[in-house]
Amino acid sequence: MKILVPVKRVIDYNVKARVKSDQSGVELANVKMSMNPFDEIAVEEAIRLKEKGAATEIVVVSIGVQQCQETLRTALAMGADRGILVTTDVTTEPLAVAKILAKIAEAEAPGLIILGKQAIDDDANQTGQMLAALLGWAQGTFASKVEVAGDKVNVTREVDGGLETLSLKAPAIITTDLRLNEPRYASLPNIMKAKSKPIETKTPDDYGVDVTPRLKTLKVTEPPKRQAGIKVDSVDTLIGKLKEMGAIA
Repeated sequence: MKILVPVKRVIDYNVKARVKSDQSGVELANVKMSMNPFDEIAVEEAIRLKEKGAATEIVVVSIGVQQCQETLRTALAMGADRGILVTTDVTTEPLAVAKILAKIAEAEAPGLIILGKQAIDDDANQTGQMLAALLGWAQGTFASKVEVAGDKVNVTREVDGGLETLSLKAPAIITTDLRLNEPRYASLPNIMKAKSKPIETKTPDDYGVDVTPRLKTLKVTEPPKRQAGIKVDSVDTLIGKLKEMGAIA
């Protein structure tokens, strides 16, 4: 079985994002970028399935600027076999990404597509679900455990009432949650090997997909700074303060 894993280049989770002075977006110049953490989990899960003999090949895909090749190399160093880079300078939205991934899936015919449940830059949490709808495949979102048995994929996911286990018939879509696994660090030998692994370069036009944004960003602002708290000496004083602040009627 072939596994397809989309990965996204985002601001490193350790970096505090800064808003541009003109409030048109987030400052990306001279900012450390890395693979989206949820996508790292997706790559790790695909590698583990391959190590168990449930998969034969892992193909990683990234859509974005040319520098996304670095993100693909990271995934290849972790253990993926080859990469596909779809280059575009346009900020892609979930539907455009899902349409491109659907075309790639039709060409590659994977048995499983594993995605991070969301990207930490836009927190959209939409691409996996849209991709499943476009392909008409079964989906298991927010996976905390994945088991492959023949042409069935059992996905355990966390829900409000506890745990839910779904039995999906391949081909299927899985989106990963934080508790699924702990991604490995790429070793130096594997980093060197990754440099020789193939990366195919495409454009959205090659797949006949229009990536023109459907949404327009009017303004980006930082959240208001948190104000210092105060101590009160009684419940009555607390209620009075809350009324003054308009927190209660």
